[in-house]
Amino acid sequence: MTAYPAWTPASRPGIIPLHPLSFGTILGRSFAALRQNPKVLLGFALVVQTVVYLVLIVGIAGIAFASFVRLDTLRPGTEDYETVLAGSVLITALAAFVLGIAATALSVIVQGVVVAEVAHSVLAERLSLKALWKQVKPVAWRLIGYTLLLTLALILPFVLIGAGIFALAFSVPAAAIVLTILVVLASIPLVLWLSTKLALVPSVLVLEHTTIRQAVTRSWVLLRGRFWPALGVIVVIAVIMNVLAQVVGLPFSLLSTGISAIIAPTGDPTPAAIAGIILSSALTQVVVLLVQSIAIVVQATAASLIYIDCRMRHEGLDLDLLSYIERRDTGATSLPDPYAVNAGRVLPRGPWGAPPYQPQGYLAQGYPAQGYPAQGYPAQGYPAQFRPAPPLPPIAERPARPVGPPSGPPLPLPPPYAPPPSSAPAPYVPPPSAASPPTAWTAPGASSGDDPA
Repeated sequence: MTAYPAWTPASRPGIIPLHPLSFGTILGRSFAALRQNPKVLLGFALVVQTVVYLVLIVGIAGIAFASFVRLDTLRPGTEDYETVLAGSVLITALAAFVLGIAATALSVIVQGVVVAEVAHSVLAERLSLKALWKQVKPVAWRLIGYTLLLTLALILPFVLIGAGIFALAFSVPAAAIVLTILVVLASIPLVLWLSTKLALVPSVLVLEHTTIRQAVTRSWVLLRGRFWPALGVIVVIAVIMNVLAQVVGLPFSLLSTGISAIIAPTGDPTPAAIAGIILSSALTQVVVLLVQSIAIVVQATAASLIYIDCRMRHEGLDLDLLSYIERRDTGATSLPDPYAVNAGRVLPRGPWGAPPYQPQGYLAQGYPAQGYPAQGYPAQGYPAQFRPAPPLPPIAERPARPVGPPSGPPLPLPPPYAPPPSSAPAPYVPPPSAASPPTAWTAPGASSGDDPA
């Protein structure tokens, strides 16, 4: 009996087509991905941003209150008062700096969850927040550590340069101003270049589970040839979100000012005026937090799509994703992660950006890892290696051909052309009929042949 394959429906489309993406596709899908799973993406981002914001405000306010409250015991204008005031300002500034870095490091967890969600949305899969966190949890500390290192690497040089400019301002103010302008102008392309080259590090950490150093190297390598499209997407999204924040926040700022003017027109700090100012400020901050949460999700989605696009172009990730979807839709289980199976492989590319073809060698196929658990032998594999083919033997020199008319007797001419016999059938010729026997009958009135007359 012959078993026919069962019918399977067409695969569900993901948020992007499974082929290398264009600039417009990456930019448009970065905003459209938010509708795929808003409960997880926007909800989780908003909760984390709110918690980070509250912790930041409460921490800075508490440290500032504990530092400045000592001034009540000192008389203004004295040396002790000035010393305690300077120390309180320095402690509050350091606390705000440290808490700000910590808040930035915690915000990268949102980016890790967004990367995991986008990776599954490409495969038309929708996971819960618990399942996404299970995937991000093993690399959460790496994400935080990378963010801390990156923030310190970007801030410390500016702090040192700022300290030098501040010291220069006491002696040569004009030179300090010019140097400040030059540093600011030079820092803009430097920050854009570094932020673009390292934009794929969170995606590599979450999807490939590499170390921080390997993730930085992978991001640097994958963006070769795709730097300008990636920079364009990042800059356009940043400009759009900043404009959106200003447009949305402006009406609430005007509302806060109007409420303050209505409740306390003379400027007296009455309880009603203070309550109105607090309420309007709270509404403004809620809107700002919402816009910031959307910005984090959109920017993380764009970075994830750039990562997938670069791997499609350099490593053929689209083929792995298509193979995974086909096997999944036919009922296969326990499939390997398509983002980690062939990470880092190099495929021969076409003439638009391919290395030159090497006809003198061939690419040897590697053997897959196999092991024998019953005997205790670990699995070992043999990676593919390039083996050059042996060189061809040199071609023997051939004798030179003589130049001039040929010598010797002339060759005989070919026989004249004779058409081949026709194969058409000969015309039909009836055979001659046999002679009829003589007869003695004659017509009436005719004379006989033997009559003498």
